[in-house]
Amino acid sequence: MTTVQKRRARARGGELDDCLRACAVHSGKLVGSIDRRRVELAEQLRKLLVVWGTTSTTAAVPAPAGATALLKRAVKGAPTPSASLGNELLDALLAVANKALECGYDDELNLALVISDTVLAQRKNSRAGWRLRARLLETLGEETEALQAYERYLGLTDDDGFGVRARIAGLKVAADRERELFALLERQVPRARDFARGFATDVWAEGLAAHAVGDWTEAEPRLVGALLSLAADQAPVQDRQDLLSQYLDLRTAVPGVDLPALTEAVALYAEQRRSRMRGPVTDPTVGGVQWITLGEFRNQIAGKSIALIANSGRVGAGSMGAEIDAYDLVVRFNSYRIDPKNTGSRTDIHATIHKHGFNWDQHVTTRLVFGGISGDWKYSLRNRLVPGAQTYLGDESLRWPVRNIGKLGNDVWSGIPTTGFNMLWLLDFLDVSPTLDLIGFDFYESGAYRVAGAMKLAITSVHEYTSEKEWVMQRAQSVTDMRISLR
Repeated sequence: MTTVQKRRARARGGELDDCLRACAVHSGKLVGSIDRRRVELAEQLRKLLVVWGTTSTTAAVPAPAGATALLKRAVKGAPTPSASLGNELLDALLAVANKALECGYDDELNLALVISDTVLAQRKNSRAGWRLRARLLETLGEETEALQAYERYLGLTDDDGFGVRARIAGLKVAADRERELFALLERQVPRARDFARGFATDVWAEGLAAHAVGDWTEAEPRLVGALLSLAADQAPVQDRQDLLSQYLDLRTAVPGVDLPALTEAVALYAEQRRSRMRGPVTDPTVGGVQWITLGEFRNQIAGKSIALIANSGRVGAGSMGAEIDAYDLVVRFNSYRIDPKNTGSRTDIHATIHKHGFNWDQHVTTRLVFGGISGDWKYSLRNRLVPGAQTYLGDESLRWPVRNIGKLGNDVWSGIPTTGFNMLWLLDFLDVSPTLDLIGFDFYESGAYRVAGAMKLAITSVHEYTSEKEWVMQRAQSVTDMRISLR
């Protein structure tokens, strides 16, 4: 029985009402938690319960129930409103599942699995549902099923904005290298076959015991035998990786170790680890891209008129294409959409958050990738950058302008700054542009205007849109229906 099957035996999903009750019960368990990830999950659960309470009706419940009432009913096992999976409820469920997945704890992974099963039972062609399923299966170490789910997701979309193809390629390469590594270990330690049919945990313990008394001759066949047993049983990836790492550490410390043989094994281990983490990298220099610092970016924009184009419905219907293209530099954001008549056709600077992969293949002069955590930012650059799609790329000095350059901490700016605000703040800080205009910025009043694959992305609550709008309007020199001029 696989990890997923065992979890499903404990927490079954599929029925929407049962899934929602499970969410309500889980919400009660998080009361008083001080774990940041669980606090964020609790907030998403609260929002889900509000949506559930305002969109569900039953004969027994004549009026919509609030989140508190639903929670009390669920905990007590009392009847709760029945529901149908509309778009608003679907989005709320997916937000909960994604936060549960980020938590990574067993209880939260079980909840994410229930939601995943339920969403796909209700909507078998949900792209977001299949991507959630794939990420969850990968986290649980079920890579074969994860690959199938990722491929199902790709079959339902034309826009791979989340870099799923690269993820699939990385997992496949990693699986190939891992198989090669196990085959190599079997050749290097022939006696391991004698122990590969036993219970892996017991055999591993025997190997550690032999090693503890200095008998590597008896320890190694048992350690490798346990590894081969795990591979044959298709144990979760993390179980295999943990023991592989321990075995190679022990082998490295053996006096008189065969260095060429060890090097061959370590090289395969490292390659499969790298492939899992970042996918195959065919061009490490990314087409010879030129990294630029804060000062070099300042020199690029000095003395030039700049237009920042919002991804708003107002821009999509604005017929300002010619005016936009007349600026010296045109800045666009994240999942921008091009319609020459309305949006203009040029993009000189693409500013994007590192988490999304939209438009990274579109050629621009300069690409600035923003991200709060250095390691995650570097990981995204390795996986998402397209060789030749940009001439210049912002280095770490331009990674997170509001926080790292402006030093605006959570005590000053509590929300996570948006891509647009990071870019606008940076340009205002540098103060070297005679014209600095915001085109179509209405802070989502007219809805979103993005590439098709990004149209369903939620407008998240982690940003301070109201504060950003106030910051802009305090500095505005002139304001029209389509244009806010800061210079």
